Amino acid sequence: MQVVTTLAELRAARAALTGTFGLVPTMGYLHAGHLSLVRRAQAECAHVGVSIYVNPIQFGPHEDLARYPRDLPRDLALLQDLKVDLVWTPTDAEMYPPRFQTHVTVERVSQPLEGARRPGHLRGVATVVAKLFNAFTPDKAYFGQKDAQQAAVIRQMVADLNFPLEVVVCPTVREPDGLAMSSRNVYLSPTERQAATVLYRALCAAQARFDAGERDATKLRAAMSEVLAAEPLAHVEYVSAADPDTLDELERVETRVLLSLAVRIGATRLIDNFRLGDA
Repeated sequence: MQVVTTLAELRAARAALTGTFGLVPTMGYLHAGHLSLVRRAQAECAHVGVSIYVNPIQFGPHEDLARYPRDLPRDLALLQDLKVDLVWTPTDAEMYPPRFQTHVTVERVSQPLEGARRPGHLRGVATVVAKLFNAFTPDKAYFGQKDAQQAAVIRQMVADLNFPLEVVVCPTVREPDGLAMSSRNVYLSPTERQAATVLYRALCAAQARFDAGERDATKLRAAMSEVLAAEPLAHVEYVSAADPDTLDELERVETRVLLSLAVRIGATRLIDNFRLGDA
């Protein structure tokens, strides 16, 4: 496994790898969800690269950039065990050199949900991912479904800017009690960790309504809200039943729907979603 820091080192190492190349972008503090993306990439590509970079421009001024969990030695050991070919761990100065001033904004699909509550977040995501695509030149890039809006933004960016790669969105990996795996779960106290299962339970309640034939999107949102309201530690930012591609809120579900929610448990902000109705 080659571990490189500079862009020049990355490009030299990447040029030596022939055959299909898969990229797994991460912010480190790897968990089983990240590792599932690596394994999927290895199953489909001749070589796999991973980026580990906590991207400052996707954090707001009062968010958790400074305390975001980091453990590079542990991350590298996990990737070494999986025999990943190439890992890039750039510095802020390498990624955003002096006088950096270019950002990528994906307009409409970035506006609702996370975009409305975390101004600039998705612009930061699109910018860093575009830079990673240019640096690694992958044939396929792998992302988790847990960050559904991020995946939609990246798919739109790839289509609009003609990146010659395939975006592969993989299923959310969950704890045995349903909580979606996230690096931020480490922030939760034992009591908060138990309360955090309310996100999964809320989504399951709406899915049960959908499976029973409910297609009124307002009632699906209400099903999620009802479960969330019963948890005292849950502070709801949004519940959504939207088109999976445009993220426009639906009045009625014709075929497909993205159920999503953002909830604060104590000081920890968690997101989750179910995508229903796909063939």
